[in-house]
Amino acid sequence: MIAALTPYPEMRDSGEEWLGRVPGHWEVRRLKTLSQIRYGLGQPPKEAADGLPLIRATNVSRGEIVESDMVYVDPSDVPAGRNALLSEGEIIVVRSGAYTADSAMIPMAYSGAVTGYDMVVTVTRALPEFIALALRADYVRDDQLVVASTRSAQPHLNAQELGDAFVLLPLLHEQTAIARFLDDADRRIRRYIRAKERLIDLLEEQKQAVVHQAVTGQINVRTGRPYPAYKDSGVEWLGEIPEHWGVVGLCYRYEQCLGKMLDGKRITGEYLLPYLRNVDVQWDDINVANLPHMDIHPDEMARYTVRPGDLLVCEGGEVGRCAIWKGEISPCGFQKALHRLRPRNYQRDRPRFLYYAFLLAVARSAFTDGHESTIAHLTGEKLRRHRFAFPCVDEQTAIVRFLDNATAAISRTIELTRRQITLLREYRTRLTADVATGKLDVREAAANLPETDPIAGRNRVETIQTEPRPNATEHDLAKGAIP
Repeated sequence: MIAALTPYPEMRDSGEEWLGRVPGHWEVRRLKTLSQIRYGLGQPPKEAADGLPLIRATNVSRGEIVESDMVYVDPSDVPAGRNALLSEGEIIVVRSGAYTADSAMIPMAYSGAVTGYDMVVTVTRALPEFIALALRADYVRDDQLVVASTRSAQPHLNAQELGDAFVLLPLLHEQTAIARFLDDADRRIRRYIRAKERLIDLLEEQKQAVVHQAVTGQINVRTGRPYPAYKDSGVEWLGEIPEHWGVVGLCYRYEQCLGKMLDGKRITGEYLLPYLRNVDVQWDDINVANLPHMDIHPDEMARYTVRPGDLLVCEGGEVGRCAIWKGEISPCGFQKALHRLRPRNYQRDRPRFLYYAFLLAVARSAFTDGHESTIAHLTGEKLRRHRFAFPCVDEQTAIVRFLDNATAAISRTIELTRRQITLLREYRTRLTADVATGKLDVREAAANLPETDPIAGRNRVETIQTEPRPNATEHDLAKGAIP
C-alpha cells in the first residue's frame, strides 16, 4: 500500500526554501490561528507518592507520553482555574533543554494530568491529530521551532514563537485521511518494532544462558557434557560448580586499583594525559574518541594508567559493567569512577574469563546487597571481597574461546536487529514528514482502511470551530502575509 503512494497531482512553490513545493490547494497557516496556547503550572507542586501525573520534558518522546520516571503531585496542591489540568487531544510542547520542541498529544490515559514549565496547545480550527503530526514534522520542529529556541542566550521556546510557526493545512477531510493513514502505519511499525525488541530480549536470554553454563561449569566446553562431580560454591549467584574448581575472593587473584579523582583546580597542563571515564566503558567496548585530559604526574603513571589486558570495571552507574583495555592509546589514564583489575599471575588467570564472570554476576545482581544508597556504588573494598569461581588457566582459556565464538553470532544478530529497529524508526519519521507536507497523497489509501481504526472512531471533527477562509496564494507566502 505504501509503495503505491504518489505525489499530489498539482503542486506549487510555497515561497519558502525550507518548505519547498506543497499541494496547490493546501493553506499555510500560523499555529496561533488554529489553536490556543497556554503555559503549564510553572513551578509545579511538590512530588507526592500518588496523585496526578506530572508530565515533564523527559516524559515526552517521539510523539508519545512515556511512563519512565513519571512523578505525581497531590491534586489538592494544583491551583484551581487556569486550565491547569490537561485534556485528551491537547498537545504538550517542550519549552527548553535537550528535548526542546519535542511534542506529544495527550492520550485518554493522561487526561487530567498536569505539566509544569512546558506549553499546551488546544487545537480549535483543525484536527488535533493532524496538528500533532505537523508539530513533529521537520519543517515545523527543526526548521522553525528549534531555530526559534536559539534566539536567546538560554535556548527556549515561548508561546509567541510557537504560535508564529507556519503549519501546512489541507482540507478537513484530508486532515482526517492523513491522520488515519499515519495512525495505521504507525501501529504496524510499532508492532514490527515490538517484535524486534522481543527478539533481542530472547537473544540476550540465550546469551546469558550460554555464559552461565560455561562460567559456572554446568557443561565442560571441551566435551560438551557435564563434569563428573559438583560442589556447592557457597556463593548464591554461582550455585554449584565443578568439584575441582576453586572459589576465592577476587583480591587473591587480581590487583584492584581505583582511578584518579579529577580535580579541575589542580590541572596545570604540564602532565596532561587522556583519561577514561565511566561512560567510556561499555560492555566489551571502550570509547577512545574525544577523551578529556587530566594531569597525571610521572610518579603516578604506574598507578593511574592502563595497559593492554587490564579489565576496567564501572564503580557506579551500571555497577560492574566492564571491558578489557586493548591499548589503543598509550599512555592513557582512568578516572576514579573506574576500577582497574590486573591478574596477579598471568600464568594462572585470564582477564577475558573474568569479563564473562562479571557479565553473569551483573545479570544475577551479585553486586546488589539490598543496602545500596540512592546511587549505587561498588567500592574497592566491596569488590575485593567478592568471591568468584576459578578453574585452571587451561580451562579458563577453553571457556573464553568457546564463549567468544558462541556469543559472537548472537551479538551480531542482536546488532543487526537493533539496526533494523533504527531503520524502522527512521522510515516512520520520513513517512510522517512526507505525508504531513503533501509529498505523498494518501487519500485513496486512507479510504481503503477499515472503518474501525481509532481515528475513524473519534468525533473530534464535530468539535472543530469552522471559519471560512480562502486558500493562501504563492504571492501571500512570498510576502510573508500569512497570518
